[in-house]
Amino acid sequence: MRQDGHVDPSDDRAGRVIPRWLVHLLRTKPVPIHWSQLVRAAVVLSAPIAVGYLVDHIGYGALVSAGALPSITADVVGAYRSRAKRLSGALGAGVFGFELGVLTGADAVLSALVVIGIAAVSALISDAGSNASIAGLQLFVFTVLGTGQSTAGVPAGISLTCFAVGAAWGLFAALVGWTTRATVPERSAVAQVYLELATMLSAAAADDDETALDARYRLTQALNTAYDRLLSARSWLPGRDDTYRKLLNRLVASTPLVEAAVAAVNEGVRPPREVIAHLTDLSTAVLSGAPLPTPPSPPDDRPEQPPAVAALYAALRDLDAEKEQLRRARPAAWRRVWEWLLSLSSGPLTWLAAARLTVCVALAELTRFYVSNDRSYWITLTVGVVLKPDFGSVFGRAVLRGVGTVVGAGVGGAALALTPHAALFIPLVALFGVGLAFGKERHYGLLSAFATPLVLIQMALSSGDYEAVPERVVDTMVGCALVLVFGYLLWPGSRRPVLGRRLADVAEAISSYSEYALRPAKDAQRRNERSRRRRKAYRELSDVRTASLQNVVEPSAAGRQAVAWWPGIVALEQLVDAITAVAVSLDRNVLEPPEESEVRKVRAALAEFSLAVRTGIEPPPVDLPQGDQLAGVRSQLAMALNVITGPDLHTFRHVRLSGSG
Repeated sequence: MRQDGHVDPSDDRAGRVIPRWLVHLLRTKPVPIHWSQLVRAAVVLSAPIAVGYLVDHIGYGALVSAGALPSITADVVGAYRSRAKRLSGALGAGVFGFELGVLTGADAVLSALVVIGIAAVSALISDAGSNASIAGLQLFVFTVLGTGQSTAGVPAGISLTCFAVGAAWGLFAALVGWTTRATVPERSAVAQVYLELATMLSAAAADDDETALDARYRLTQALNTAYDRLLSARSWLPGRDDTYRKLLNRLVASTPLVEAAVAAVNEGVRPPREVIAHLTDLSTAVLSGAPLPTPPSPPDDRPEQPPAVAALYAALRDLDAEKEQLRRARPAAWRRVWEWLLSLSSGPLTWLAAARLTVCVALAELTRFYVSNDRSYWITLTVGVVLKPDFGSVFGRAVLRGVGTVVGAGVGGAALALTPHAALFIPLVALFGVGLAFGKERHYGLLSAFATPLVLIQMALSSGDYEAVPERVVDTMVGCALVLVFGYLLWPGSRRPVLGRRLADVAEAISSYSEYALRPAKDAQRRNERSRRRRKAYRELSDVRTASLQNVVEPSAAGRQAVAWWPGIVALEQLVDAITAVAVSLDRNVLEPPEESEVRKVRAALAEFSLAVRTGIEPPPVDLPQGDQLAGVRSQLAMALNVITGPDLHTFRHVRLSGSG
């Protein structure tokens, strides 16, 4: 693990004592603590139970609390408008699923058919995007929970009303700050870009290459977040759209600054301290909404600056120039639906994921008929939550779900057995809510460990059944076993490596970027296209890095491939930096444009890399560019090609040939 907590899959020192996949499985994701989310989770989940206790209907309060649960599990840090869309979809799907489960749960055969059908639907709609995916998960989860609630003895009308009230309460609590803090998430995102730039340049000034590399990765994430928030920002509040527009203009104007900073780090240039300090001041000004500070000027006693440093000063000087940028037009709803339908017909991956989830849920429902208790719906719930598409390793989630549930059930059972007074459940629910909000972004095991006692208390209070803890543990173990056997070990292709395909896509995106970056940008249209392709390359690199960290927890060939491809991912990241450094030098007219044949060699080498990764066939000798202008690009290309031809990976070649994706 590096100093900032990010995992390096190729670092296998801990694996000498325990298996590598287990080491990575137990590591938590280093993310900032958002205290407002923790406080909101405590209040949103415990307040309904407190009100129910005061009016002598604590069970109804528990149902309201359960209805608000998706507002915590589905929420993300971001713009209010984006959060509103995400939460509305998730809560609406949860209410619909709960209603469906309650109304059909009394008939065992009918409820089983409904749950199996909902499993297939939730998997298919997950391909429509992140918001649709989380809505599909809530639809399935609360359909299953609704079938269990149907046998709790509470009238269906009251159950549905309480749950819907809880969903409305959770949505209100999440968005109540919209009118007074509407632009805070967007300003924070843009400010974070300047802060990461300052961190990266500060590390370069201290000759800390490792920290600079980590900061460059975080800069990519910050840019992705800022563009995602601002390109979709709209508001019905007076003046908000003008603020969004100015922030977007400022973010786009930062492109030369980002390129110059990356070039400075890549070339080993020590940036001036005043530039770093100014970037920190920029971050503060954007966050507070104050005017931008006056940029520093190059010192007169040092007229000859390195190209990257000169580009930094020039970019800072031009940063406050107001150039109108057009936000992308939103596609119509019918077009988004049509694109989703096209994606379903374009390949088998989504259908295979839906088939796996449907088959395993059907097996879980069949297993329920042979279980003696009436609360065995937890088996199906476990299967669906673990197998949900697009959430990472099935193996890792099954193991962590099992371990987390055992721990959480023990805690929840102790709470239910030892709590002497019903009023004490209020602070307990608040505590578990804080743990849920804390663990959901850091580790799936932590999420399960806190979600289990929370749901146990909610269901126990609403049904009056306090004896379900041992059965919950057994049901979870059965569900995890079904997933591991039928959804992982026996399911065709579940252990086959798929990272290679995504790595090849990244190489092609870098090749597309190099076509514009290694030639002079003679007009604004070409510079804008270069910027767009650079962002696409960095975004795909970020995605493949995330996929590698998800796959590394597999004990199968997929995990071994993630480890083996890690040097290739790092080499491609550094290659993009080297290409960007050339682009900055071309903009400053301090570098002769490379010959056309040299640029073609770069693209040809990346094409061979992509082809070799896709096919598993070792590439032929590649003719690399020889000119001094592309020396940095040449060295990083050679390093990337060495990943698929070097002797250190001869034991991995069989893995690539057997299923590189």
